[in-house]
Amino acid sequence: MISRRHMMVASTALALQQPVLGSTLPTWQRLPTEPYRGKQDDIAFVSPDTGWYGNGDGKLYRTTDGGQRWEKVWEQRGTFIRALGFVDALHGYLGNVGTEYYPGVTDTRPLYRTLDGGVSWTPVSAPGIEIVKGICGIDVLQETRIFQGQTRSVPVIHAAGRVGGPAAILRSVDGGETWSVIDLRGQAGMVLDVKFFDSRNGLVCAATSSDLPQSRALILRTADGGATWTRAYQSERPFENCWKFSFPSRQVGYATVQNYEEGATRRVVVKTTDGGASWRELPLVDDARVRQFGIGFADENWGWVGTTTTGFETRDGGANWTPVAMGQAVNKIRVLRSGSGIRAYAIGVQLHRLDG
Repeated sequence: MISRRHMMVASTALALQQPVLGSTLPTWQRLPTEPYRGKQDDIAFVSPDTGWYGNGDGKLYRTTDGGQRWEKVWEQRGTFIRALGFVDALHGYLGNVGTEYYPGVTDTRPLYRTLDGGVSWTPVSAPGIEIVKGICGIDVLQETRIFQGQTRSVPVIHAAGRVGGPAAILRSVDGGETWSVIDLRGQAGMVLDVKFFDSRNGLVCAATSSDLPQSRALILRTADGGATWTRAYQSERPFENCWKFSFPSRQVGYATVQNYEEGATRRVVVKTTDGGASWRELPLVDDARVRQFGIGFADENWGWVGTTTTGFETRDGGANWTPVAMGQAVNKIRVLRSGSGIRAYAIGVQLHRLDG
C-alpha cells in the first residue's frame, strides 16, 4: 500500500535459505524496495530485524521484520542520504553528502540526529562545522566508563567526509549531546569512511588529494582521539582512494581500494592483522570493469566485497575470491549475529539479505 507519506512493500515470496550440515552454502536473497535510479549508499540495523536505509532522493525507510516490509518514515528533498548510524531503535544519525558534488543536492547541513526512530531529524551543530561539507561514513560504538562508582555505557559517534573533500570528522564522546570538529585538511584530500575502537584509537579511509589524478589511497591512524594522525597505508598508484572498512575482530580488518585510472585492471583490497597499524594488498580480480565499493566480513575469514559488476566472496581471509550474486554496486554490507548464525544485509542498486 502506497500513500503520500508512507510506503509499505510486502514480499510475497521471500525464501531465506538456512544453512544445514551437508547442504549448499547460504545465498543472498533480494528484498523488496522502492525502485531507485542508482546506487543506494547505506543501511543500518540495531537488531537482525530492525533497521533503516536511505537514498539520494532524501528518502528514509524503516523495517521491523528483517526487510520483508519497508515503511517510508521521512523524506526531505535536496538531502542526499549518504551514511546512517544508530545507537538503538530510537537514537540515530544521518549523514548528508552535501552540496557542490552531486547534482540536485541543496541541503548544506552535513549531519542530523533523531530521537524517535527516524520520524523526525534535527541538524547537528558544532563549533567550526562550516568546514564539514558532507558526510560519507558514520561509526557508532558503545564505550564503558566509570561514573560515581558505577559502570555506564556511553555512545561515541564519529561522522566523517567527504568524497571530493574537504576532509573532516564530526565527533561526539557524550552520546551526541555535544560535538567537536577534527580538521583533516592537512593530512588528506577526502575521507570516505571512519572506524573507532574506543574514544582514542581510530582509523579513516581516505585519499591523499581531492584531485583524483593525483590521489593515492590512504589510511590514517590516531591513538589520541584525533589530535594527531599517522599514515598506516598509502598506495603507490594514482587515481585511487580507500573506500570502506570492515573489522570482524579488533586485530583483523579489511578495506576496499578504488582505482579510476583508464586502462587499469588490477583490483585490490587491503588487510591488517595488527589492528590497523600496518596493511598489505590482496588481489581481488584483474578486470577493468570492476570497481570496489562496500566490504563486510562475518568473521576473520568469511566476507564479501561489492563492485560495479557483481559481488565477490572469500572463505579464506582474502587469499581467494569467487564471484557471488548479491546485487550491483553494493556500497554497504552490515553483518549481525542472529541466534547461532549471522544475518547480513547488502545495499547498492538493490537490497539483498543472507542468513547463514
